[in-house]
Amino acid sequence: MAINTDYVGRTYEPSEPYEVSRVKIAEFATAIGEPSPLCRDREAAQAAGYPDVIAPPTFAIVISSASGAKITSDPGLGVNYASFTHSRPLHAGDVVVAQSTISSIRKIRNLTTLGTVTEIRTVHGEHVCMARSVLVERGA
Repeated sequence: MAINTDYVGRTYEPSEPYEVSRVKIAEFATAIGEPSPLCRDREAAQAAGYPDVIAPPTFAIVISSASGAKITSDPGLGVNYASFTHSRPLHAGDVVVAQSTISSIRKIRNLTTLGTVTEIRTVHGEHVCMARSVLVERGA
């Protein structure tokens, strides 16, 4: 099914409230390799003029992805957003590692797309999930 172009301009309901916590900020900062103490040390953040630790700018993806899921899961829109292939569900107690591979780089007019495949396995080598994604970079 093709994406339903009649959906242009459709606005979805606001998300549920999301509390930004120090732990979530620190975990995200670690995940993206952000070294700033402003993301982990409350005193350092306050000394810099902030009320508490600050999130890296890209932390907003956590909040926007949850809201965006309403769009991609709308059956009338017709988006196939199946970018995860699970061998089994992740569960509490799993200790996993992720290894990413660049699968493609394509130039499309003034855009460049970067395709990746990330394999998630337990530390014992058991395959849990494969995630595919495409990043789009707008031309400068």
